Amino acid sequence: MDKIKRFIDCYIPTETCNFRCQYCYIAQHRKFNNKVAKFIYSPDYIGKALSKERLGGVCMLNLCAGGETLIAEEVIDVTEKILEEGHYVMIVTNGSLTDRFKRIAKFPKKLLNHLFFKFSFHYLELKRMNIIDNFFDNIDMMKNAGASFTVEITPNDELEPYIDDIKRISMERLGTLPHITIGRKDSEDIPPLTQHKWEDYIKIWEQFDSNLFKFKESIFGIKRTEFCYAGLWSGYLNLVTGDLRQCYCGIKIDNIYEDINRPIKFLPIGNNCTMPHCYNGHAFLSFGDIPELDTPSYDILRNRKCKDGKEWLTKDMRKFMQSKLKESNEELDEINKKKINKKVKKKILLSKIKGKVIRK
Repeated sequence: MDKIKRFIDCYIPTETCNFRCQYCYIAQHRKFNNKVAKFIYSPDYIGKALSKERLGGVCMLNLCAGGETLIAEEVIDVTEKILEEGHYVMIVTNGSLTDRFKRIAKFPKKLLNHLFFKFSFHYLELKRMNIIDNFFDNIDMMKNAGASFTVEITPNDELEPYIDDIKRISMERLGTLPHITIGRKDSEDIPPLTQHKWEDYIKIWEQFDSNLFKFKESIFGIKRTEFCYAGLWSGYLNLVTGDLRQCYCGIKIDNIYEDINRPIKFLPIGNNCTMPHCYNGHAFLSFGDIPELDTPSYDILRNRKCKDGKEWLTKDMRKFMQSKLKESNEELDEINKKKINKKVKKKILLSKIKGKVIRK
């Protein structure tokens, strides 16, 4: 059985979308600029740069753009090559681009078995564009093709009058309710995106009985001070440029495309996280970047059992998502943790000095 070696969160610099959701962080800062990612390197080259040999084993790679991930057509070919390397791939999508899913449905069954979609259920935009049926048809297409999926709603105050409608159509088309994440403002302390008091916000959305929502609620707003293996067991990769960072707030540690024949440089962030809280800890923490934390496995946060007894995750995907990073990696002792912290602090300082010089 495959066990996860690393979790790589891949950013695709597409900053446009066919939707205009008010809770989108790109929309919050008016960053939509019709920019579609143009891949510099071929899918073959990207696949080789992310080979199991270079990454140390079978990994989970999450593909997500600033806008809609599948607008850039190259994403499909890149996904196929990464799957051919033996990895597992997650794609975040609004589920509306039918032609893209038709192409993906033609992947070999073996590859589709390692593919997972996070379908973002943007109810108000789907309703405005009159494509709700199209959204669920595309989910059915991927399910019937053999891929795994989850359906997730970003809760927002404007959506509250439609909760009953969302529940009804979800039960009709999915046979169960969608999962719920937590919307956030893209500001310094990353607060929840709501006008409600936190307690009232929780009461409104806990009616969906979502394990994802329960876990994100439990870690939201909590500053992480433990030794974190992000940068070693996981990474944040710009899939177009190849720049690899420790995490969202971490320093750049390598460029994986400059020389694909040498090992990738990894460096854990340690006790140097500057984020106010791990807002995407549903992935980084559930896979186990902080191994001493008692967290549910990732499958529990993504799967649902439908009224017909079927599940959103295939058997192989569920088993892989149950594995933890510590099962395939060795933890550092206290002496080496101190050495890592010292090294990272020095690199952060040098990075700040370099930044000041460039600005001057």
